[in-house]
Amino acid sequence: METADLLIPVRRMKTLPGRFKWGSSVVLCSPFEEDQLPLGLLAETLKQEAGLRVRRSRNHLKPHALLVRRHNGIDNLEGYRIVVGKDGVEIFAPTSAAAYYAIQTVIGLVRLHGATLPCCRIDDEPDFWRRGIYLDCSRGKVPTVKTLKLLVEYLAALKLNELQLYVENVFTFKSHPKIGRGFSPFTPEELLAVQDHCRLHHVRFVPSLTSFGHFEKILGLAEYRRLGEVSRQGPFPGGSTLCPGDPGSIRLVADMYGDFVPLFEAADFNVCGDEPWELGHGRSKRRADRVGTGRVYLDFVKKLHGLCERYGKRMNLWADIVLNHPEVIPDIPDDVVMLNWDYDPRGDRIPRTHELADAGLDVVVCPGTSSWQSHGTRLRNAVDNVRVFAREGRKNNALGLLNTDWGDGGHRNPLGASFHGYAHGAAHAWNGRAVNDANFTRTFCRHVLGTDNEGIARFIGELGAVQETVKSRPYHIVAEAIDPERSYYSRLSPISPVRVHTGDIDAAEEAGCRRVLSGLRGMGKAAKASASGSDVANLVIEDLDLALLLDRFACRKVLTAKRRRGGKHVTSNTYRRLARESEAAARAFENNWLERNKRSRLDDNLEIFRRGREEYMALAAS
Repeated sequence: METADLLIPVRRMKTLPGRFKWGSSVVLCSPFEEDQLPLGLLAETLKQEAGLRVRRSRNHLKPHALLVRRHNGIDNLEGYRIVVGKDGVEIFAPTSAAAYYAIQTVIGLVRLHGATLPCCRIDDEPDFWRRGIYLDCSRGKVPTVKTLKLLVEYLAALKLNELQLYVENVFTFKSHPKIGRGFSPFTPEELLAVQDHCRLHHVRFVPSLTSFGHFEKILGLAEYRRLGEVSRQGPFPGGSTLCPGDPGSIRLVADMYGDFVPLFEAADFNVCGDEPWELGHGRSKRRADRVGTGRVYLDFVKKLHGLCERYGKRMNLWADIVLNHPEVIPDIPDDVVMLNWDYDPRGDRIPRTHELADAGLDVVVCPGTSSWQSHGTRLRNAVDNVRVFAREGRKNNALGLLNTDWGDGGHRNPLGASFHGYAHGAAHAWNGRAVNDANFTRTFCRHVLGTDNEGIARFIGELGAVQETVKSRPYHIVAEAIDPERSYYSRLSPISPVRVHTGDIDAAEEAGCRRVLSGLRGMGKAAKASASGSDVANLVIEDLDLALLLDRFACRKVLTAKRRRGGKHVTSNTYRRLARESEAAARAFENNWLERNKRSRLDDNLEIFRRGREEYMALAAS
């Protein structure tokens, strides 16, 4: 057995002579209350994989098949040792978190070997102390507590220990009740329920709140428009960036922090601070011309730092603007954690990680799942991005790896399509040198979907390559009009997160669209038939099935639009068929959304589908 056969590869594994066979009645033993939850997960796995009867005990008396011991001789607080002997399995762990991760490894061994394990000794610990997922909840899709609890359990099984939810306006701010209306915002009670669940699974629930840029949904409200750096930016009334010199800006942020930050137990707080696009181009231009845009940015960041200190939080900050203005790096408060993000594996910010580390700042490297603005992800880009960034993080002794998952343009990308990326990022965050990227999708299918069917792994790979195949973005093609003179976007709310791009139909290649329509047909049904039927497997398969449906619809639309734009005749039946496919896609999209999320901005996305059908029927009639 190779360590890479496990979903999260272990650091050191030594094969010992012999094999251990679980008996027909299995006793799992730990004297510690906090170990009972992961032992319950192991018990369920033994039942499913090997049909065994399992009970748990806190009594050390033999016979037991597995025993957890606390062991203070392991330096890393999340490290552990597993000894699989002929008579049973022993786990040595310094903390309950370490024991939790050790039990996840035993679960992985059971999935690989069933009722008989090869004898071995495993000594394991993570590459990074912080290993997390950053989930966008502000582009129109707000998950339910039920969905977030399932997500937490999945992340913990991957030995991830951090979850951040990206919040712009999707919280019920008591001091500013109009913020978030119409977006189905989180309530304090919901976030506390998620935090409670995180605690059970050794996941830190780290707050994240936009504090400078990406304020367009708030500045779009009439009572806050005066706080913007500019009066308008593109489609955004009020722009997207707070004016750093307006005293009202920091007062608003302070009010928001007061309602939001005290809910969280975590020591860290992500103030975001990324992409203040208009900074230095509006009300702060005169000062920026005098002292530099970087200095204007830093001065406001220091005000945010003071608010973090008020709540006893360690400030985390996206690193893009600081790296754009490296002259301010020496003046960043030395307790700030810099979150260096770049979603292109060849991106220039990745090799610049050392500039932050060399300045004595803690750094977290932040690749992405490449799921946004796609339906089934851009798999190759995601794999390369994680691999390159994790390597850079190890080289610079980074504090952690935070894998980001965004929802640009209305968040039509389904959650389950990102689960492969979560697992791959987790593997690189734990022991990146041992990850077999080329074989990882098959490993994911075995451990997460419960199937060795090579066709399923091939399906995930092909679905994750649709954008490369088509040479364009099916995500935006769904929302682009066939008639270039028509727009599906007009009259949507100006603060709607749904954005429609044009030009993707023209960029698409017909041959690629035909390959998608012929090559991916029926794969979703095969995946459903082969999967284990667990809640996570069902979520992934259902969401990939939706991604396939939307990609196929986009490809059919391209072929129709190319023919019309090229001056060729398109029959009425072709347009009517497109309308029927659009209706089916919208219905599946709506059902999937409501199964996992609050309503939030679902209706904006459904309006895009509706306007599309309206166009197709008008073209059929003409």
